[in-house]
Amino acid sequence: MSAPAAMPDRLRQTAVRLEDGTPEAVLGWALHTYGTRMALACSFGGPSGMVLLDMALALEPRLPVFYLDTGLLFPETYTLIEKVAARYGISPIAVRPALSVAEQATAHGPALWSRQPDRCCDLRKVRPQRAFLADYDAWITGLRRDQASTRRATPVVSWDELGGLAKIAPLARWSERDVWRYISAHDIPYNALHDQDYPSLGCTHCTRPVQPGEDRRAGRWAGFGKIECGLHRSAERSTVP
Repeated sequence: MSAPAAMPDRLRQTAVRLEDGTPEAVLGWALHTYGTRMALACSFGGPSGMVLLDMALALEPRLPVFYLDTGLLFPETYTLIEKVAARYGISPIAVRPALSVAEQATAHGPALWSRQPDRCCDLRKVRPQRAFLADYDAWITGLRRDQASTRRATPVVSWDELGGLAKIAPLARWSERDVWRYISAHDIPYNALHDQDYPSLGCTHCTRPVQPGEDRRAGRWAGFGKIECGLHRSAERSTVP
């Protein structure tokens, strides 16, 4: 693997300048800089993505919106995608892995997620996203600092070393309460499972409801001590065996 590209100085300066900016200001800069050479990642399984989708499409209706269709998403997630497509007049791009679920079982054994969840996430999420983003100069993510201990230092603007492109997190400084206030104020559609104790949604086999008193991401990969799928890890920790 070649060495990751370094973060351009101009992007580092922009990150400092926009640190205290509103999400709309960050999105405005990003759209002015990259236009439709930037794509919005929306899992349709988290409220932050819905807020960003609403904000970004108000500024640029042609912005590409994509999601990782692992073949293992909840029915409620697919229902939300259809609802969003109708409301905003868009066609979210389904980014799929090279192997179907059945083909993965043949190649790597059945229920890989129950034995090697990192490997499964790499095959069904990380690699497909990297391949998709190779055609773009920047991408927008719904990462927030309050979501997990692994995200507390999330910059508003950063450099994705693995992909060699800019990474924009307009909601990095927002709280969960901020997100839901926006959703309520603007009547934004969201995943119905959020009302059934699923604050964070991924694939069906690796997501369970969160119990009272648990961390919001406790329902993801329960029993594995894993709270990230690998999409946001640094280049130094990018290799999965």
